Amino acid sequence: MRLPLAFLSLLSLAAAQFGFFEQMFGGGDGGESGHEHHMHHQHHQPQNNPSDASLYQNRYQQSVCDKYLCPDSLACVHFPHHCPCAWDANEEKFELAEGRRICASKGGFKPGEAARKVELARKGLL
Repeated sequence: MRLPLAFLSLLSLAAAQFGFFEQMFGGGDGGESGHEHHMHHQHHQPQNNPSDASLYQNRYQQSVCDKYLCPDSLACVHFPHHCPCAWDANEEKFELAEGRRICASKGGFKPGEAARKVELARKGLL
């Protein structure tokens, strides 16, 4: 009696595993007809962003800020020169005259290289 019960248990376990792998790798239809399978498991490819600025403009227009809305990061700050860089992990912020600021890539071979280049540009040497 134990042998047939053990055999049936192993058989059902094996069938469950193969069903899992078929579903995981796209094989078989899991007992549904192709149409039913398609209706229950529709896969949509992500769409590319539009090739215009409408996505950004919508986000900008939906932003709520009673002070100054930074145009590049959409952060709400008290003054324009307080705007953070959009990619602050990769950019350094430099404040310029008249409350303006720029963000420059931290790229370079040594720390402070971006600041050195900004200073050279301010002096007209770059």
